[in-house]
Amino acid sequence: MLMRQLEQLWKEGVFMENNNRLAAIKKDIEGHVGESVTLKANGGRRKVLVNKGIIEKAYPSIFVIRLDNDTRRTVTYSYSDVLTKTVQLVYAG
Repeated sequence: MLMRQLEQLWKEGVFMENNNRLAAIKKDIEGHVGESVTLKANGGRRKVLVNKGIIEKAYPSIFVIRLDNDTRRTVTYSYSDVLTKTVQLVYAG
């Protein structure tokens, strides 16, 4: 039953749409490397972490943000985190 549903979704192009969305998200983030962002991330158990930082690098599967807090640490997220809204980026400016 589940396999038939997945096959139908594949035929309808649902998975292709997500691939196109991921490519668009990746391109968008790559275009903002070096810029300031506000990062909202799901911290689990109803916690939302809000930080400010700079998009430092964009790799094929992940991107790196250097946080502006006292520790100056970096965090990495995948583009699918943005797609699933586990992570939200608000560009400054």
